[in-house]
Amino acid sequence: MEKQWHEDETLKTFFTDCSPNIIDMWDFPRTPSSDCNGSEASEETEIAVNIGGVKHILYRDVLNRYPETRLAELVNRATHSTQEDLCALCDDYDDLKREFYFDRDPEAFKCILELYYYKEIHMKRGICPMRFIREMDYWGINAKYLDECCISSLNEVQTELAEIAEKVKTILDDLEDDATVTRGQRCQAFLRKLMEKPESSLAARVIAVGSFALILLSSVVMCVGTIPELPVEDTQGNLVEHPTLESIEMACIIWFTVEYILRFLSSSNQLRFVFSFMNIVDFLAIMPFYVVLILGAAQTELADVQQAVQALRILRIVRIFKFARHSAGLQALAVALKSSLKELGVMLMYMTVGIFLFSALGYTLEHSHPETMFTSIPQSLWWGIIAMTTVGYGDIYPKTTLGRCNAAASFLCGIIAIALPIHVIIHNFIIVYNKQRVLETTAKHEIELMALHMKDEAQECPESTKMPSQASVGNSSVWDSAGVSV
Repeated sequence: MEKQWHEDETLKTFFTDCSPNIIDMWDFPRTPSSDCNGSEASEETEIAVNIGGVKHILYRDVLNRYPETRLAELVNRATHSTQEDLCALCDDYDDLKREFYFDRDPEAFKCILELYYYKEIHMKRGICPMRFIREMDYWGINAKYLDECCISSLNEVQTELAEIAEKVKTILDDLEDDATVTRGQRCQAFLRKLMEKPESSLAARVIAVGSFALILLSSVVMCVGTIPELPVEDTQGNLVEHPTLESIEMACIIWFTVEYILRFLSSSNQLRFVFSFMNIVDFLAIMPFYVVLILGAAQTELADVQQAVQALRILRIVRIFKFARHSAGLQALAVALKSSLKELGVMLMYMTVGIFLFSALGYTLEHSHPETMFTSIPQSLWWGIIAMTTVGYGDIYPKTTLGRCNAAASFLCGIIAIALPIHVIIHNFIIVYNKQRVLETTAKHEIELMALHMKDEAQECPESTKMPSQASVGNSSVWDSAGVSV
């Protein structure tokens, strides 16, 4: 025991004296040729590297497990190459100490070394994935060696950066003033900003607020128009909508029509515009008015036509979805629900199984009662739905003791089934909503950084005074900081 203590103290003294820098000892497995006292390893089989002030002793047999990497090439060329050749592989080289200097991140290098010993790499928590990928590229390591958990994290960051780049391109498209575009293209761009981007100008903001108010007004008019006392009789004695409400409805429809046409004309891809979900909603919101107008003018006395008119009027309710165009919260909710489809599917399956189970049990326990309300299993399904969803209308209810116990069990199971996925959906909504806000802030921040870079370049080279174009976004050095800010 005492002998072992003296050996440990000797090793500690050796490593403290060999370099004034930080000596980083690792728990990596050692090979027989990696004895630090030099009895089993010579200078030809090991190299000393200094990574950002942290010194490491690396061995040829370990590094040659991946001969295509920078470290393997360095250790193989260390004995027969000149100092100039070696400096091409590192930032600096001390011939006296035979030590290679690298101005790289020492924390990331810890993860890089894991490849040579464990055949896979894990990103340390707190390291930017995009910066870590640049470190891997520098050391000549393929991204396929990353563990699956780290690859998923990397893919998420790459997706976010792609979204930021797309947002920056959109902002730059609004800021650019290309002299090569035609007058028609300028008008189209101006119209697109006016109708699609409320933040671009005061007029666009006024149009957006006005459109939102008209959507709300038309929805209120549609609801108020169903009050039995409001319809009036026409010259033929038929009940028709009140003239005031009809005038308001017509004014709203005219605005929605003009808005739809202007947005269609300003679209750069009109085919995609037509088949977009929100634009389909806009079309369905205005189409019933014109169909009803045509049918009513053609054959108002036919019963089938009247039924068609009433059915088309019901379609006016889809205009409520137009609120989503002006509400970031509703858009975030739609995305959150889409990302929670798996949890919603599990809840729906659980509810379906519960409804069938408790409905069948309810019929079995109640059908023999003389005053039973459970006359069949299909009718019991209605009771099962309102019981599992904890609505409880009371139109159908059990009258036996066992039936009431079955109902109590269905209530408890329904509460559990509904409550379980709620947390996941709320969590997804918070993530999506915060991501939208961060996307807007980060994109504007990147534009400011790019403007500062262009300003610095303009001071050195007066010719480059224009804002960066969309093509320059992808290869701009500003994106080196984007991975950090995400």
